[in-house]
Amino acid sequence: MCGISGIIDFKKELKKDQIKNILNKFNKTLHHRGPDSEDIWVDDNIGLAHTRLSIIDLSKNGSQPMISADKQTVISFNGEIYNYKELKKNIPNVKFNSNTDTEVI
Repeated sequence: MCGISGIIDFKKELKKDQIKNILNKFNKTLHHRGPDSEDIWVDDNIGLAHTRLSIIDLSKNGSQPMISADKQTVISFNGEIYNYKELKKNIPNVKFNSNTDTEVI
């Protein structure tokens, strides 16, 4: 099971580095939920943190938060899409970088 956390600084009082520090602390707290890897994503006043328990794709390509190829979408997901391989076949003209259900979403 992965660990997911995030922060939104509605008042925009925190600097990017401060948000990163908070998210790193969140990841340390949630390490037991996802001991295989951890990462954070920050943009302006919002950030996501993820500790990963690797099950499907054990490579770094499955790391999260995951950013879309066009850099417009970010996802941090904990779950399992059982038919993701079938769904993946039905998505034309997309170059997938991993073998994860998260990227198919």
